[in-house]
Amino acid sequence: MGGLSAGSDAFFSVSPAALAKPESFAVRRGDNLERLDARFNHPAYGLWHGRLAAAPVETPELGRLLLSIASGATPKRTDESLYAAAGIRFFRILNVGDGEILEQDLKHITEEVHNGDLERSQLESGDVLLTITGRVGSAAVVREEHLPANINQHIARLRVDRERCRPEFLREWLNCPAGLALSNRPVSGGTRPALDYRAVRNIPIPLPALAEQDRLVAAMDAARAERRDKLAAADELLAGLDDFVLGELGVNPNPPQKATSAIRVSNLRNSRYDPDFHSLRFRTIREGIASGTHPTASIAGLCEWIATGFAAGRGSQAFDYESGLPHLRPLNLDTFGQISLEGTKFVPKEAVSDDNLCERGEVLFNNTNSTSMVGKSVVFELDQPCACSNHITRLRPRNGVSPHYLAAVFNSLRRLGYLGLLSTNFNNQAGINRETLSQLRIPHPPLPEQERIANEVIRRREEARRLRSEADTGWQAAKEWFEGEVLG
Repeated sequence: MGGLSAGSDAFFSVSPAALAKPESFAVRRGDNLERLDARFNHPAYGLWHGRLAAAPVETPELGRLLLSIASGATPKRTDESLYAAAGIRFFRILNVGDGEILEQDLKHITEEVHNGDLERSQLESGDVLLTITGRVGSAAVVREEHLPANINQHIARLRVDRERCRPEFLREWLNCPAGLALSNRPVSGGTRPALDYRAVRNIPIPLPALAEQDRLVAAMDAARAERRDKLAAADELLAGLDDFVLGELGVNPNPPQKATSAIRVSNLRNSRYDPDFHSLRFRTIREGIASGTHPTASIAGLCEWIATGFAAGRGSQAFDYESGLPHLRPLNLDTFGQISLEGTKFVPKEAVSDDNLCERGEVLFNNTNSTSMVGKSVVFELDQPCACSNHITRLRPRNGVSPHYLAAVFNSLRRLGYLGLLSTNFNNQAGINRETLSQLRIPHPPLPEQERIANEVIRRREEARRLRSEADTGWQAAKEWFEGEVLG
C-alpha cells in the first residue's frame, strides 16, 4: 500500500494502472482530506475524476438513477431447514462474475424465507447485482431465466430508472477499469473490504443518451460472446485430453461408479484395509490398465530417481519471501501442464543442497492434498534453479521414457480418480508416498508412441492456452474501448 505523507506541494504523476501495485506518493500540506488512508488518496483517482469532469456526457451519482437498493441476508448455518435442494436461487458473491451470473455451486432457499425474511431483496429481471463485500465491484444483470431468486448480504440489488440508464450499460461501466476503480475507492474494513449503501449511491456514472448506451452495450455483448466462445473451445480441448490419452492406451475412461463393494477378510492379508483401495472402481481401473493396449511397467522401473522435496521450516531453511531459490508447491503446477511462479515462496540458496534442486526433464508429481488433486503433474523445464516442497515428488525418467508422456498418464489417471483411490489419508489429507508411487504400474508403449501421445497433449494445451490468452486480451481491450467511448 502506498504511503501517505505530508510536506510536499505537488502530486507525483501516477497512472491509473499503478493502483494495482501502488507505490509511495505525497499530498499537499493542508489538503482537506476526506479520509486519511493512503489508497483513498492515491493520485490515480484524481486522474479518473479529471476524465469524468471532462467527459462529453453528464456524470450523475448512481443514487440519482436508482429506484431502490437492497441487500439480503444469509440463513444461519444451524438452521438447514432454510435451505432447499431446488427452487429459489440464492446468489452469493461467487455467483456474480465479470458481467455474468454464474450458477456453479448454486444454493437455494425455501419459499418461506424468500417471501418472509428476504422479501425486500427479491430479484426482478433487469436488476443489477453488485458485489459489496470481499471482491467489491463485480456487476451482473438478472434475467428472466434466473428467477425466482434472492441474494445474500454481500450483494447489493440495484434497481435503476430505465428511462435514464439501461441496466446493461450500468453493468458495463461498473466492470470497466475506471468504474471498477471508482467503486473500490471508498471501501472500508481491515480484513474484509466492503461498501456501504452511501458509498454505492455516490459512485459516479457517465451517462450518454439511451441510443448510445444501446450501441455500446451491443458491442460489449458481441465481445463477451466472442470471449465466451474462445474459453469454451479451450475448455473443450482440455476436457478431452484425458479421454484421448486413456483411449490411446486402451484404458476404459468410464469405469463403474458403484460406491460399495465387498471383499473377503482373508484377501486383506498383507494388504491395505481402506475401502477405496478395495472398491470396484479401483479394481476395474487397475485391471483395465493391466489389460490395455500396451504392457505395463512400475514407476520404479521407468524412473532412475524418485525423491520427495523438503519442507522449509523455521530453522536454516526458513522462507525468505523476497529472494533466494523458488520453493515450488502444488499451486505452482498449473492447468496447462506448466510451472507457474505466481505466488512462489523462496528459500535461501545456502539451505538447499544440489540433490534438492530440480533438473530439467524431471516430472513433478503432487503427492499430497485432496484426493482430486493428488497426481497433478508437470515437467520441469525452467532455466532457473528451483527446489520443491515435500508435497511434491520429483521423478527422473530413464532413457526411453518420455517425461511428458509420464506426466500425461499421471494427469489422466488423476482425472479418472485412480490416484485418489490409491491415496492414503493422514491427518485428513490424502497422499501417495514414495513407496506406493514406486510400485504403481502404468502402460509402457515404445518411445515413439509415447512421444506421439505426449506431443498431441502438448499441442492441445498450447492451443487452449492461446485461446484463453486471446479471450482475456480481447476482453480487456473491449473494456478499455468501452471506457474510452464513454469518457471521450
